[in-house]
Amino acid sequence: MKEETANKHVSAKSPADHSVEQIAEHPQKKAPTQSVKNESWVNNEWLMALASFILLMIGLAMDFLIKPHWFTATVRFIWYAAAYIPVGLPVVIKGIKLIFKGEVFTEFLLMSIATLGAFYIGEYPEGVAVMLFYAVGELFQGAAVNRAKRSIKALLDVRPDTASVFRDGRYVDVDPTDVRINETIQIKVGDRVPLDGRMLSEGSSFNTAALTGESKPVSLEKGETVLAGMINEAKVVELQVTKLFNESSLARILTLVQNAQGRKAKTELFIRRFAKVYTPIVVFLAIGLTFIPYFFVDNYDFNQWLYRALIFLVISCPCALVVAIPLGYFGGIGAGSRNGILFKGSSYLDRMTRVDTVVMDKTGTLTKGVFKVQKVVSKGVSEADFLPLVASVEAQSTHPIGKAILAHTGNRNLLKVESLEEIKGHGLKGIINGKEILAGNVRLLEKFNIRVDDEVRQITDTIVVVGVDKKFAGYITISDELKEDAKTAIEQMHALNIKTVMLSGDKQTVVDKVARALNVDQAFGDLLPENKVEKVEAIKKGKEKALAFVGDGINDAPVLAISDVGIAMGGLGSDAAIETADVVIQTDQPSRIVTAINIGKATNAIVWQNIVLAFAVKLIVMALGAWGIASMWEAVFADVGVALLAILNAVRIQRMRF
Repeated sequence: MKEETANKHVSAKSPADHSVEQIAEHPQKKAPTQSVKNESWVNNEWLMALASFILLMIGLAMDFLIKPHWFTATVRFIWYAAAYIPVGLPVVIKGIKLIFKGEVFTEFLLMSIATLGAFYIGEYPEGVAVMLFYAVGELFQGAAVNRAKRSIKALLDVRPDTASVFRDGRYVDVDPTDVRINETIQIKVGDRVPLDGRMLSEGSSFNTAALTGESKPVSLEKGETVLAGMINEAKVVELQVTKLFNESSLARILTLVQNAQGRKAKTELFIRRFAKVYTPIVVFLAIGLTFIPYFFVDNYDFNQWLYRALIFLVISCPCALVVAIPLGYFGGIGAGSRNGILFKGSSYLDRMTRVDTVVMDKTGTLTKGVFKVQKVVSKGVSEADFLPLVASVEAQSTHPIGKAILAHTGNRNLLKVESLEEIKGHGLKGIINGKEILAGNVRLLEKFNIRVDDEVRQITDTIVVVGVDKKFAGYITISDELKEDAKTAIEQMHALNIKTVMLSGDKQTVVDKVARALNVDQAFGDLLPENKVEKVEAIKKGKEKALAFVGDGINDAPVLAISDVGIAMGGLGSDAAIETADVVIQTDQPSRIVTAINIGKATNAIVWQNIVLAFAVKLIVMALGAWGIASMWEAVFADVGVALLAILNAVRIQRMRF
């Protein structure tokens, strides 16, 4: 079973974090006022840090360079206290508040004890410096988080405020949430599409970058689906709304993004649990380091050992781990968004690193899923009668093959279907004018004991066989095209030593033809949805590493659910597949599978680099501090310096090309 564990942050959230979550909880509303407040808050924090820095520098100059006579012990204390308050008071207050909430051992408590202790033993500059660098580190952390969130938060700005809907003989601007299904909306040139709809106009060109990450415009014709978030670039068009605002593609993406932060990677969950155990241990070790030497050391000096304990506390602060590791994962999610890939949580970034087998559906995943009728053969029924019978039954289907047959007939001469039954994995059965019409694969006709000619069985193209009143009535051959980057995707997977498998409900001859063209390792055809599940379970059996399944249809949802990593093609994919999947590829490009794997590996590498860096430096300086070799300045580097290095390392993923 897939993990979907949501854990609360150990440390308190910054105002910027809250604003993002509040907007995400109400995707139909924007919060510009809150954003302005947050920017003002951040600016004030930088000003406070600057004031503290200036006072500290002046104090150090008076201590070691100018040495004025009036800079007495009392004045010196007041001066450094004034330098401490702008950066230290908020941390002390936050630590006290968390204690009342039951969170005693936090980084805020550690920093408060260490810096106030430094003041107690007269090391004023060091106390101010530690808190100042800690505050600056937190500000850099906030800046890094905002950078990582930028590509994700941009999604919140692509929601149109209004929709121009046709009512009472004219177009009126209304809130997109008030528009109903089947209403007509107008999209002007340069406007963003507010809701999913079907093109009523002859066609236009649309920028899909907000949804797919692709800057290349796409041309959509009459009858095709236009998604919310696209930008109309060519001419004024009209759409018939097919989904309510909260069910649109854009709203769905926003929901996926906001939920992504809740699903934590195992490394991230471990570090958070570790910090909760680690922090109280180091507090008690610091207490021991202060008092235990009294029983073993000659000429015991309380202030000397307290100073060492304070250094120990500053070094041991786990903020480098607690901050930089989640930031690394968040950066990975942001990098995915920029590449048209939505990870539903950091745990799936980790899983992508373990993938050694990729199982793919054929239609809509490796092929375009845009079928065209190539040949129509009727037997015992005239072609003029044959096509309307098949098209009338297929009109009730959402399968691309059914749409291709309808497009071939031009939706003309359709007949009334009295009853329709979908026979899962086989095709459709309907009654027209008292005649039983079957349209599907060969297995469908065999199920109803209708003999199919051997020559029909030998056809390698995709085929729809038709039965009328228990007799074979003919067939229609249909072709599909490979996606432009499908072969490249398979080559890239092989370069990473990833085994490729293709599963399809299409007949084996068609599947083998595609597999040969793409050089897929294994290919299985003639599969029902339950057979796909069985195949994936058989491939998974005994595997130590992870298996990823890539699909786009509603029939792929069960396989997506049982795979280690379920990847859905989100541009053309069904809602069921997208909801079930762990990763959504908005561009519908198979090559983005490898991109997702590379982003996962890069994220994992950065996270472990941060872990090793933090522990190595902390252990070395902690030992030096306990022996009295390291001062508070080395402690500052071991804590804040390492945290800053880890943050800068985590930000690197935002600049990487995948």
